[in-house]
Amino acid sequence: MTETPGNGPTSQSVLDLVGQRPIGRIPVQEVSPAVDGGDRPTKSVVNELFPITATVFREGHDKVNATVVLTDPDGTEHHVRMHLLNPGLDHWGTTVFADREGIWSYRVEGWSDPYATWHHDATIKIGAGVDVELMLEEGARVLERARDEVTRPDGDRDRLTRAIGILRDTGRPVDERLAGGTDLRELLTHAPLRDLVSPSRTYTWWVERQLALHGAWYEIFPRSEGATQDPETGLWTSGTFDTAAERLPAIADMGFDVVYLTPVHPIGRINRKGRNNTLEAQEHDPGSPYAIGAAEGGHDALHPDLGDFDDFDAFVARAKGLGLEVAMDLALQAAPDHPWATEHPEFFTTRADGTIAYAENPPKKYQDIYPVNFDNAPATIYAEVRRVIQVWIDHGITLFRVDNPHTKPVEFWQWLIADVAVDHPEVIWLAEAFTKPAMMHTLAKVGFQQSYTYYAWRNQAAELAEYVTELSGRAAAYMRPSFWPTTHDILTPYMQYGGPTAFQVRAALAATLVPTYGIYAGYEHCEHVARPGAEEHIDNEKYEFKNRRWDLDTPDGGRDEAHGRPNLAPFLKRLNEIRREHPALHWIRNITFHSADDENFLVFSKRGGGAHDGSDSDEIIVVANLDPHALRATTIHLTMPSIGLGWNDRFIAHDLLTGAQWHWGEANFVQLGPGALPVHIIQVRKF
Repeated sequence: MTETPGNGPTSQSVLDLVGQRPIGRIPVQEVSPAVDGGDRPTKSVVNELFPITATVFREGHDKVNATVVLTDPDGTEHHVRMHLLNPGLDHWGTTVFADREGIWSYRVEGWSDPYATWHHDATIKIGAGVDVELMLEEGARVLERARDEVTRPDGDRDRLTRAIGILRDTGRPVDERLAGGTDLRELLTHAPLRDLVSPSRTYTWWVERQLALHGAWYEIFPRSEGATQDPETGLWTSGTFDTAAERLPAIADMGFDVVYLTPVHPIGRINRKGRNNTLEAQEHDPGSPYAIGAAEGGHDALHPDLGDFDDFDAFVARAKGLGLEVAMDLALQAAPDHPWATEHPEFFTTRADGTIAYAENPPKKYQDIYPVNFDNAPATIYAEVRRVIQVWIDHGITLFRVDNPHTKPVEFWQWLIADVAVDHPEVIWLAEAFTKPAMMHTLAKVGFQQSYTYYAWRNQAAELAEYVTELSGRAAAYMRPSFWPTTHDILTPYMQYGGPTAFQVRAALAATLVPTYGIYAGYEHCEHVARPGAEEHIDNEKYEFKNRRWDLDTPDGGRDEAHGRPNLAPFLKRLNEIRREHPALHWIRNITFHSADDENFLVFSKRGGGAHDGSDSDEIIVVANLDPHALRATTIHLTMPSIGLGWNDRFIAHDLLTGAQWHWGEANFVQLGPGALPVHIIQVRKF
């Protein structure tokens, strides 16, 4: 039998023998959020409301309380009282926020509350005439400790001294003496007397700039922007950074925050892919920009057709002047003629016949690229990638969209993102990882600020509600979703056959369900024709130039009858205006789903802003008909308290897309679909 040391608590050496951490005099358990038990940081952005909960209790009947202690990047501690959310479960919580970027931390402290214990016992006993003088004297002694042991202003100390005197003044009525001690709740809540303080472990909290959570991305292939085709020979002239810059004002006018460039590096010639991913390229086929590297250079070089670094810098400067940040595609793979293939053959996998293995994802084959083997020479590979990243940071790049990060070691990304953050905390990483949930979530946990998601394949109301509930719950502590209706790799059957209505509803949902979403160029024209047998565009831009003739678009967004295409640019512009004007759409944890009689309708609301005092409070309701083929009518049912109203209240429903207004309550008739807009975005205006 192991003896307990005489000072009370079991020694840590004994606990180590049985694999336990000390539980603390006042147990603090189930602190949330705690990513991987606290092994990974939790995340938020500046001014994002951040809920923290814990289970805190003790033996017996003495009162306990709980405090969240925030430590800011300067090491200053900030104490925030928690509230008892569920007495039966000893569940405590509060909501905090960080007012600046940096590495914060938090812990939960449980503590015995001698004042609350006395207040409770004295009220009962004195009311029953039991131990009256004893309870009054015990109250005086508690207040003496509160005055002498806690730092507080002179005015508060004087108030406590007066209360002590009243408690001991036998010439006063008992009720008056008791009131003198019990009327101090507010003072002792602000600066309490705490006994047996028991801290949880400390949890790291990364606080980043708001673009890490809330932003609108627009993707382009720079070589297509301004590309021209000779009508006689059919040969193309590539667009350049200069011609791509001419597209930037339109992108900015639509309200996007980020312009994302697919790879801009030299493209390999060996095994170059032709149009529609054919194995043999024609003489003038430009090849896939994801087959990176040629005689002109690798990941640290520019394709000569696009221009030089002066041209690139001018593009970035033009974007920033329009309020756009530039994101670059980071695809860590190499064409067979990439300089790495000759200078660093150890970066790749050599097969038994001595050849370097090209990339495969059976049944898909990518003969034009070699995947990097991070296990052959990790130190050299890590250093080389870090060097490449710095090249682009030095040229003004603040965001990286990472191609297929799930095919590289997670520990590599953990190191790279952390190493960059030391000197460049402004850099944001978006993971393009359409893969199993464990990998997607772990990439987010080790540093990726944003992640592509399964949104493109979630088309039913029930599955969208289930998925977004997951993303806005526990996962929101580390994973920030980015919703894209289409990409240059993805064109789902819903988009292929749903017509312009599908493009409208999927953009509107992407823009309102989560704070970050993205649009691939050409979405405005509802490009929907797929390559046979594939869920991607025919004549895919990965393998050829595109001239979308933006100059033919009508300014009002009407259909260009001469070319048979719609123009959704004004619709996208309005979506982005709504997003900027309404703080409720800037956050992820504030979503509530409602019901509709027709299962084809998705109904949800977002409430609240970023200001901790509620000064920018906002309520938005979104109603969408997910059937792009039929005009449908239904009755929706709102959970009124979730929008700050009573069950029988009425409000003005102001449609932010059309300007129409209705009087709504708990149950409301709606009709949406083809021939009209498929979605309402409603601002709640209270009477």
